[in-house]
Amino acid sequence: MIIEKDKVVSIDFELKLNDENGPVVEKTEDEKPLTFLFGHGNLLEKFEDELSGKTPGDEFAFGLTSDNAYGQRREDMVVDLPKNIFKNEQGEIMEDLLVKDNFIPMRDESGNVLQGKVVEVKDDVVNMDFNHPLAGKDIHFKGVVKDIRDASKEELEHGHVHDEHTDHGEEEEENK
Repeated sequence: MIIEKDKVVSIDFELKLNDENGPVVEKTEDEKPLTFLFGHGNLLEKFEDELSGKTPGDEFAFGLTSDNAYGQRREDMVVDLPKNIFKNEQGEIMEDLLVKDNFIPMRDESGNVLQGKVVEVKDDVVNMDFNHPLAGKDIHFKGVVKDIRDASKEELEHGHVHDEHTDHGEEEEENK
C-alpha cells in the first residue's frame, strides 16, 4: 500500500529548526507515532507532498522553507485584546491564564480556533501573538513511514482519524 489520498498514515518523525543540524522542536516516540488522514488538509501541504507515494518502511528527510511551512511572521497577528474578555462564568478575570508566554485557545469572529500566546499583560489589555510559533522559520523533517491503511467510511466523513479512544457517540451527538 502507498501513501495517497484517503489513506490513514502513521509515521515517526523528528522536526528540527533550520536544517538537519538544527535543534529538535518535536519528536514522536515509537509507541506514539503521528497518525493522520492523508490528503484532507490536516497537515502542511508541502509536508504531504513529500510523503506522497511512500510505503511502510520508507525513510524520509526534507526541509521546508518558512513560506512552505507556517508562513512569515506577521505583525498584524500581534494584537491588544480587552482584558475583560478573559472572564470566567463568575465574571472574574482568569489571572492564572494571563501569564507571559502562556498559550490560550481562542476563537476569531468566524469561529476558527486560534492559539494565542500572551506577550504582555497590561492594566486593561492583554497583548496576544496569534502567529504560529514556527512562523518565519525554516524547518526540517526526518522520519520513517510506520503504517498505511484504508480510512474507514466514518473517518472519511469526518475528515480525520478515529482511534479506539475516540468517543464517536459523543461526537455524533454534538453534530446533531
